[in-house]
Amino acid sequence: MPSTHDKPADQITDRPDGSPVPPSPPAPIPLGVITTCGIALLIAAGILGNIDPLFDYQATFRPGYVRKPAPGDTDGGPPPQEALAAYITQGAKIYATKCITCHGPEAKGDGSNFPPLAGSKWAIGETQRFSMIILNGLRGPMSTGKTYAAGMPSQAQGLTPEGLAGVMTYVRNHFGNHTGDVVTVDMAKSALTLSAARPHTGQQVTSEELTNDHLKALPGHSILPQSPVNPITLTPVHIPKPTLP
Repeated sequence: MPSTHDKPADQITDRPDGSPVPPSPPAPIPLGVITTCGIALLIAAGILGNIDPLFDYQATFRPGYVRKPAPGDTDGGPPPQEALAAYITQGAKIYATKCITCHGPEAKGDGSNFPPLAGSKWAIGETQRFSMIILNGLRGPMSTGKTYAAGMPSQAQGLTPEGLAGVMTYVRNHFGNHTGDVVTVDMAKSALTLSAARPHTGQQVTSEELTNDHLKALPGHSILPQSPVNPITLTPVHIPKPTLP
């Protein structure tokens, strides 16, 4: 039987008593190798320092640079929606906050204090007249000639152009109303300007004022109901047509 003394040291696996021999520690890295690597790193750092502008974002890209979105990605925000649907969605939220208490969940009113919006000629008629009612409130006879006991207070407080445009579009295209159009944010901005310029600003409008001064459509840019918009801001979204290969 061969003795362990006949084997090289790195092949001895057991001591004479049978216990295992611990492995030898790894050989230390020669000082020359460490020195060489350090010199190489210093040289690389110097080279990179001289070409630093290549790694400087401000130097590489022109001021004001904005990365173009991928086709169909628009601005990276929510997916676009058709304008009519997006406006109605926002308008439903405003209606639930400002209108539902008086006009009811089906916009039928209560018959004595609050008038219906479903089928209302003033709701589905000229947009400037409808906007003046929302922004200023109403007293006296309504579209049917009936005077309701409660009248209508102004709903202008906290109402943004987007909110006004949304709720007008919602009422005109819900509750059995089907105008099929969109009262745009630009039109709503015009409504706010016109309301602030009324001779009787701060007072409720009357049917006489509505007929004499506001029996017309709101000025402003229009938009097709199927046009894509951002569902949050309601701003139009341009979706480029895919290019053929």
